[in-house]
Amino acid sequence: MIKKSISITLQLLIVFLVSTVTVFAQLDTNNIGREVNDFRLKNIDQTFVSLGDYKGAKGFVIVFTCNHCPFAKLYSGRLNKLNKKYSALGVPLIAINSMDSILYRDESFDLMKEKSKKDKFNFCYLQDASQSVGKDFGAAHTPQSYVIWNESGKWVIKYEGAIDDNGEHPKLAHSFIAKAVDELLAGKAVSSPATASFGCKIFYRKG
Repeated sequence: MIKKSISITLQLLIVFLVSTVTVFAQLDTNNIGREVNDFRLKNIDQTFVSLGDYKGAKGFVIVFTCNHCPFAKLYSGRLNKLNKKYSALGVPLIAINSMDSILYRDESFDLMKEKSKKDKFNFCYLQDASQSVGKDFGAAHTPQSYVIWNESGKWVIKYEGAIDDNGEHPKLAHSFIAKAVDELLAGKAVSSPATASFGCKIFYRKG
């Protein structure tokens, strides 16, 4: 009887993990070269931020992240380093939370502010309350990163996928974002425009 109970518990745990974590084994290159819209979202300092606020920006690193996801929690320090380096070169990093705050209480705006303070974010952490920006980018999970580039006033996706290749060990990681931005700054095409990535699923509300 005890063994049967343990078996049922394990099955339920597996179902929960499968339903909340999305694994991308295949590369989706459909977004590469696609234009995305500007947006206006609330930052954790109560101001509203859009891409158009960054006059002279060559591009942006956009990272869809959240508060509760174990995978996303591994990257706070690395995102700070990326923003410090590339914002000085005209490519700021912006983090966006498109998680449903009704479904996940951990994703409330107040807890976003707490996370930003605790992890000492040096970049904007925006709440996509309507989830419209996440849908526009096609973001499916957290963390999921994009590099968008200014082409004649349009914001075009040049890279989509993982932040790097080693979530657990940052010192051993090779940054896909850094490589993509470096190539674009040098006037080159991105050699690896899409990489496989995984994380906690973003559930979009219907309607």
